Amino acid sequence: METTSYPLRIPRNIMELTLLRAREEHIDRSTALRQLLYMGAQDYVLDLYKKGRISLSRAAELLDVGTFDILRLAQEKGIQVGATDEQQEKSRDTAAELIL
Repeated sequence: METTSYPLRIPRNIMELTLLRAREEHIDRSTALRQLLYMGAQDYVLDLYKKGRISLSRAAELLDVGTFDILRLAQEKGIQVGATDEQQEKSRDTAAELIL
């Protein structure tokens, strides 16, 4: 993953949270901050995917993971992937009507 530096003002409470995570996970503050940032990005991307605003492949690209990882994350977060049961039933009914 390519990185870039960016000047940023971070609220004090977020830095306190970063320090707490760093202590709990036995990592440095920069790593803790990146992890928290990634967690937020992950939630945001999954929300966009859930709403149909981005595709599965775009979600994977944005998070620099594979499509199966996105499907796994969505399942872990309880996000419905693909057609709902109601949509599948309607599709079956439509297909049955077309066959007749």
